[in-house]
Amino acid sequence: MSEHTTTGETTGEPTRRDFLYLTTGMAGAVGAVAVAWPFIDQMRPDASTLALASIEVDVTSLEPGMSMTVKWRGKPVFIRNRTQKEIDDAKGAQVAELKDPVARNANLPPDAQATDVARSAGDGKENWIVMIGTCTHLGCVPLGQAGEYGGWFCPCHGSVYDTAGRIRKGPAPMNLLIPQYAFSSEKKIKIG
Repeated sequence: MSEHTTTGETTGEPTRRDFLYLTTGMAGAVGAVAVAWPFIDQMRPDASTLALASIEVDVTSLEPGMSMTVKWRGKPVFIRNRTQKEIDDAKGAQVAELKDPVARNANLPPDAQATDVARSAGDGKENWIVMIGTCTHLGCVPLGQAGEYGGWFCPCHGSVYDTAGRIRKGPAPMNLLIPQYAFSSEKKIKIG
């Protein structure tokens, strides 16, 4: 046995030196977290950012047949003032024949059927439709007033939505989602 070797090192048992290395390492890790925490904490959104969880959109300029896309919570939102023909076409679809018979409208109960009225603003505003503009297949942004049903068409994988945003053909499993929204005045929509 050399004079620098201790009994614990030769028998494989922990020594005082092992304990000191372990406690020093743990104290260093705790210190590193304590130093890094203010930098990590500053990345959380502040109250003013969280207050922007809802937006108000002026739709005064949208005549029947016109659309606009706004950004809400990092996602595109389609707002469309539908024509009477688009409403009639959407009303003509039988819910039983739809690929997804659920409305997917955050303003209604989760099991509401995907009728045209349940997908629109309702209450005399059936011409208005507000939907999150991402395909429910892989999150692509569909093209408006396109496809076989004159609604939205996702050219990436061929999903076809009607004028009420209901999936009719293609790989998308669900209708376009409708966020929480309400008319705050005759021509302003509050989303969120």
